[in-house]
Amino acid sequence: MPTPGNVPDLCDGAIALRPWLRGDTGLLAEASADPAIRRYSLSRSQPYTAAEAAQELRDCESTWLTFDASGRPTGSVVITDVTTGDSFGQCGVDEWSAGDVAQIGYWLLPRARRRGLATRAVVLLTGWLFDLGARRVFLTVVEDNHASVRVAQRAGFRLEGPTEDHHLWDGRRYGVLRFAVTAEEWQRE
Repeated sequence: MPTPGNVPDLCDGAIALRPWLRGDTGLLAEASADPAIRRYSLSRSQPYTAAEAAQELRDCESTWLTFDASGRPTGSVVITDVTTGDSFGQCGVDEWSAGDVAQIGYWLLPRARRRGLATRAVVLLTGWLFDLGARRVFLTVVEDNHASVRVAQRAGFRLEGPTEDHHLWDGRRYGVLRFAVTAEEWQRE
């Protein structure tokens, strides 16, 4: 069974997925300064101060990548550049539901966008989840987050349609779309 100490090398030659470190406060503070990340991922109106980012990392150690008794991971990892070690964002497993179905999510810093890095991270994470026995992987995207919709599509996920959930931002409600891929579909690609 995998444990945080023996997470496989999740790398495609350009990016790697690594565990969070206490020193990642700069990454979290930079991410929270981006209005899109605050809106779609952090649900926060103001950026973190350095002290708040450090506290958030301490408070959220329980959301770092961990494994349940059956070896299924939950939590998030950091997306990094293989050559420089620079951190670009995060992706992770939000939860598992019946039938070995995993829900994932991701965000990417503005300086790293439009280079295919989020798509690479979603592909790495999804492939690993299928290797661990997931039967289906899905993600949800706020309907007006067009960049995230493109990431899901380029990673091989298909649109299943709107969910019953809504995202509230600045007093407006936005629909939420569900994208998914099954293990069988993944193997055919």
